[in-house]
Amino acid sequence: VFPSLAQAQASVANEVYQELGQPSVFLFCPTEYCSSLCSPSPSQSCYLQTIGQELLPGIAVIWTGPKVVSQELSAVLLEEVEAVLRRRPVIWDNLYANDYDCRRVFLGPYMGRAPGLMSRLHGLLLNPNCELQANFIPIHTLGTWFRSELGSCAHPDHAGMEAVAALGDSQGAEDGSYSPQEALELALRDWVAEINQQALEPGR
Repeated sequence: VFPSLAQAQASVANEVYQELGQPSVFLFCPTEYCSSLCSPSPSQSCYLQTIGQELLPGIAVIWTGPKVVSQELSAVLLEEVEAVLRRRPVIWDNLYANDYDCRRVFLGPYMGRAPGLMSRLHGLLLNPNCELQANFIPIHTLGTWFRSELGSCAHPDHAGMEAVAALGDSQGAEDGSYSPQEALELALRDWVAEINQQALEPGR
């Protein structure tokens, strides 16, 4: 019925999206969802070009970066992906994911994401460790990174910084900078406080 896999997927996704009344959040994960799966590259992939052309503009497309588990995300790559998909991608960040290797648990800070990425994204999903308690540092440091991104989006005269302040102590995010090491230290401080508080609870 369809001349290509991409056209078949786009047609089905569009139909479901319309049948559901075009919801504000509708995510589509393409078969080529990272650079290493694209042939020969994201910008020259016939599959992604078709998805970008055929998929209705209200449908968001998931992207994991250069690889399935990407150590780094750059603005240059996201610009290339945005151009071929004709929309800003939703990053499905597998930095902490360990469902593929239960021996791997990443307790480091959120890192390897270039400053100013937020303006190039439609959204960001964090795929966590399978172990619930091991996600305190990932989620905490992601929050610090997010506040720094909000700070970098503010005007030079710091107008509109009320939005950042409303999220709590911005921990140095006013100038738009993000330090993974400082974020880790903040997360560890709060995690120790959380552990101590839980230790005082009856039955712990």
